[in-house]
Amino acid sequence: MKNFLVTFLIIITLSSCSEFQKALKSEEVSVKFAKGTELYDAGKYNKANRLFAQIVPGYRGKPQAEKLMYMYSNTFYQAKDYYLAAYQFERFESGYPQSEKAEEALFLSAKSYYMLSPRYSKDQTETVQAIEKLQLFINKYPESQYLAEANTLVKELDYKLEKKAFEIAKQYNKIAYFDSSDYEAAIKSFDLFLVQYPGSVFREDAMFYRLDSAYKLAINSIKDKKAARLNTAISFYNSFKKAYPNSQHIEAADKMNTELSAQLTQFSS
Repeated sequence: MKNFLVTFLIIITLSSCSEFQKALKSEEVSVKFAKGTELYDAGKYNKANRLFAQIVPGYRGKPQAEKLMYMYSNTFYQAKDYYLAAYQFERFESGYPQSEKAEEALFLSAKSYYMLSPRYSKDQTETVQAIEKLQLFINKYPESQYLAEANTLVKELDYKLEKKAFEIAKQYNKIAYFDSSDYEAAIKSFDLFLVQYPGSVFREDAMFYRLDSAYKLAINSIKDKKAARLNTAISFYNSFKKAYPNSQHIEAADKMNTELSAQLTQFSS
């Protein structure tokens, strides 16, 4: 019985492959469309894609073109070919703006860009592009059923950009071995970060490391610039203390302030 089932499954598989090959070689676009649709409905997206790719040009302007173009676009998405999925879904939404699938197509196009976004430590060109595409979708379909998911994806991408900017600024602080330009670069990077991402989850750490950079710059400063740098560092401390009086960094910040104030008093006298 077991051998019979195995043989039966092999016959079915070979028959299916044979039908696919016949459709692939057929001159009839209707045969390719029918077999491609059958394969698509069965979740065999790569094979369906091969058949659809052959007939897409021939179906332009025909009643079934809309359905074909949607399925063709979705085969790329289901196969995780997000570059082509983004492009094809965008074309579909543009070509069939009145379609009941237009909203979903534009969302899946934007989500394809999201899927292409790399981890935060890499170049974030695709992340910025994904945010732009998702925002375009949100603006165009503000009542969409996909709105909640689109907003969640944007938040995830924003977080990635925030972490990237924060880690770059923090790196300046870490690698500096009293080189004033490194500390100045760190301070400028943290200043920019705080302006660009005022509500960031990294805001507390950014303000602390900005203080730390300014502290190290001031304590080791040359005489002509010392007073100004000490005052700048103390102002950063005051801002940090006011914003985060119960911070995990508050003890270290208080110690910095004590030394900064002592040196400013000594320098002034």
